[in-house]
Amino acid sequence: HSSIQIVPYEGLYGIRCRSFIGWFEVGEAGLIGTCLVHQAMEKEKVIQERLKMAQTRQKSYTDVRRRECEFEVDD
Repeated sequence: HSSIQIVPYEGLYGIRCRSFIGWFEVGEAGLIGTCLVHQAMEKEKVIQERLKMAQTRQKSYTDVRRRECEFEVDD
């Protein structure tokens, strides 16, 4: 939730979870379908950017604590 800043359902399906009240009529589905595809593609880009930022942030936290390993012959 905090990394992508949206609910998992919305990230997976590209739309908000709706109750039965918000469902579309049968005739409207064809017109709305292309719009939903474009919205889902845009959401996917946003999610990928936010995941990349979260991974970078986590990597920076890890890199601070990481140190170079040194071995000697008799170890």
